[in-house]
Amino acid sequence: MKKPKFKPKPGQIDYTNVRWAPVINCVLKHNNKFLVVERNKELNFYPGYWNGISGFLDDQRTLAEKVEGEIREELGIPKNKIKRIRLGEIFDQDEPKYKKTWIVHPVLVEVKTNKIKLDWEAKNYKWLPLQEIKKLKLLPGFNKVLKKLSL
Repeated sequence: MKKPKFKPKPGQIDYTNVRWAPVINCVLKHNNKFLVVERNKELNFYPGYWNGISGFLDDQRTLAEKVEGEIREELGIPKNKIKRIRLGEIFDQDEPKYKKTWIVHPVLVEVKTNKIKLDWEAKNYKWLPLQEIKKLKLLPGFNKVLKKLSL
């Protein structure tokens, strides 16, 4: 799938060139395994790194609505397959490479299925135990996301 050109929708904020950017980083859990995705090489930020499902908090939707939307769009998992959503401790992640400070909202999402369909943002995925995840080339700050979720 090809990378679509970003055009903000009405009421949506474009954080592309903004210094401080609020984001969610969702860690999906199914049984005792966690989902990580390998980011597409065409992404503006951290191409090729492994991460949870992330997105900008760039509109008026609630946190739960944003999480449900990202999970549906990026993985094809509908709302009725989500058991629980839990927000971890929010933290700032400075990234000089992109001249950004991410305001990271770690979110644990327990799901009823491990069947997913990736969109263009990821090129690969794995359901792994935590110990295996830590061996991958992780997005900077992803270990802190796991820690803030007490995983």
